[in-house]
Amino acid sequence: MNSTSSSIRRRSMSISSHTSHHDGECERVSEAGDIGDRALPSRRFSESSSTHFSFDNISEENGAVVSTAQEEIMHPNSTLSTGEIVGSEDTNHEPRRGLPELLDYASCMVQMAVFGILGVLTRYLLQKLFGPGVASVTSNQTILYLDLPSNMIGSFLMGWFGVVFKVDISRVSEHLAIAITTGYLGSLTTFSGWNQKMLELSVSGHWHFAALGFLVGLFLVAFSIIFGIETAKGFRWLVNKLNMSCGSDGSKINCKVDSSGRQLTVMMMFLVILAILWGVCGALVKAEFKHGGSAAELWFACMVGPIGVWIRWFLARLNGCGLGKAGLLKWIPFGTLIANVSAACVMAALATVKDAVHNRDCDTVVTGIQFGLLGCLSTVSTFAAEFNAMRESSYPWRAYVYAIITVSLSFTLGILIYCIPVWKGV
Repeated sequence: MNSTSSSIRRRSMSISSHTSHHDGECERVSEAGDIGDRALPSRRFSESSSTHFSFDNISEENGAVVSTAQEEIMHPNSTLSTGEIVGSEDTNHEPRRGLPELLDYASCMVQMAVFGILGVLTRYLLQKLFGPGVASVTSNQTILYLDLPSNMIGSFLMGWFGVVFKVDISRVSEHLAIAITTGYLGSLTTFSGWNQKMLELSVSGHWHFAALGFLVGLFLVAFSIIFGIETAKGFRWLVNKLNMSCGSDGSKINCKVDSSGRQLTVMMMFLVILAILWGVCGALVKAEFKHGGSAAELWFACMVGPIGVWIRWFLARLNGCGLGKAGLLKWIPFGTLIANVSAACVMAALATVKDAVHNRDCDTVVTGIQFGLLGCLSTVSTFAAEFNAMRESSYPWRAYVYAIITVSLSFTLGILIYCIPVWKGV
């Protein structure tokens, strides 16, 4: 009898271990790009007590799960779910240092806004550099759409700073890691602009170009983040090799922004920068608005761009949570999916409005919102990080299902919002 009960208990523990490992992998995959405000230290600290209790129970019944999580914490390139991070940090019983939760939010949002504006400016410069005016590589009439270079470069940089070196940046400042990945790289790349160009190609009768545009774009973006990850790994290996040969320890970082004083100083610095950027952009919009054109559209886009970054950051907290109380389909990053699809839909709606109204002031405002707010609300770099994490997981087919869901939803809803009114001559 004892042998039978022991066998049942071992089997139950094995099933529990498999389920926990499966759920953990689903969360890690869907949180590969961004987890929103759950990444903030104040949020993790406030949720640590309840999470710590559940991990104590796991450690008593299944030590294998805990040891696996500890190994991943020590791995420099691993991506952990929020629960695992909270459980590992709370065991130290150290008081949290830093700003209160409200100021922590404000500091992170200010830094994201500054980097978001820089992302909008970089995307604009890349459009001009590779567009018809200079290099003539991209255009609105081919599958090589205007935002393709920025999507590729942003995905490449996401491999560096969002995958390989994200932990290293977080050791210095977690707000800086969020600002670079969510703020700059998320704003440098845009899914809504990509989808809109494919919609416009399909409306003009080039359906095959639209299909090829999605396929070629997805392949180039996926290749870009893989190339970024591999080159970053090579650079890390080279740096470690040089440190070993010089006898220095490169892992010690003495400039960590962890105290409340340092964090407050950084927040005030970025607040001043944001005020200057918004002030300059506002003055330029006022000067250029009466003339219209790309200059007025750009500066207006820089003013509204941070709003898109903030909305996407808040939506990202849905990544890894699944649907309902049961947490169904945890492997789908619903936050990123909602941000990309909603931005594509609003982009199509505004394009319809612009075609219907068609005056200078409307074109300036609508194009500025499309390029700034919606361009920052949608993202390809985060999408690429999630796609790559799914492709390298135990279930690689999920990457392609996720890509098909994102593209098909955005394109289909865009057809209903944009293409049908255009075909009817509205």
